[in-house]
Amino acid sequence: MIRKATKNDLKIIMDIWLSANVSAHNFISEEYWNNHFEEVRTAISSSEIYVFEDSVIKGFVGLKGNYIAGIFIKEEFQSKGIGGKLISFLKTFKPELILNVYEQNKNAVEFYEKHGFQISQKNVEEETGHIEYQMIWRV
Repeated sequence: MIRKATKNDLKIIMDIWLSANVSAHNFISEEYWNNHFEEVRTAISSSEIYVFEDSVIKGFVGLKGNYIAGIFIKEEFQSKGIGGKLISFLKTFKPELILNVYEQNKNAVEFYEKHGFQISQKNVEEETGHIEYQMIWRV
């Protein structure tokens, strides 16, 4: 089931956010993610967050307008279709979706391409110095 997140979900959402980022971005130090933890927790409060729950929260997506701030799935539930279900859910009410993804995160780039996203820009992310793609999906 996909539902809007509540304040009670924040701790588990942040745990998933941190572990998924550390795991997916082995080219960026774990310290970087730890240093941004509080900033992200604050940002989540002003974002649209949807959780995928099946007895427990297995993942979530963060949305600001039509910008996907990220899709994060607990490691043990990755590659089981949850990310695809979250994308499909967003596509039911958003005619356009935009996101940024690191070029080195090949699995994520392939995932988004599989779901109809196309690379629209290539930039260097200032803080990390790594190349990021902006990807767009439109109806």
